[in-house]
Amino acid sequence: MAARVLASVIVMGSTIIARACAQAYRQALANASRSGVAHGAAQNLKRGSRGILSELEAREILGVTEKSSWEEVLKKYDTLFERNAQNGSFYLQSKVHRAKECLETAYQNTKTSA
Repeated sequence: MAARVLASVIVMGSTIIARACAQAYRQALANASRSGVAHGAAQNLKRGSRGILSELEAREILGVTEKSSWEEVLKKYDTLFERNAQNGSFYLQSKVHRAKECLETAYQNTKTSA
């Protein structure tokens, strides 16, 4: 008799936990779709999970336009990199560095094709 009660308590408890997990997952999906996180995640999957920046994103990070010279890009890079080095934001430093790398490739490609 005690074994039966214990088994039914275990089954009911696991059912309650499974339902709570499923409900929490549905709520997390709803929150993600409302905040745009799902769209951002989908874009990252399209680009690949390597974290490669597009040229447009790199220009936005450094605050330069398509008409900016390479010297302007380097000046912006140096300024932003040093500011983030002083404030200790390694994440922002990494973003700035990756943006410079991306634009460096783009400027090298335009040099060779010109």
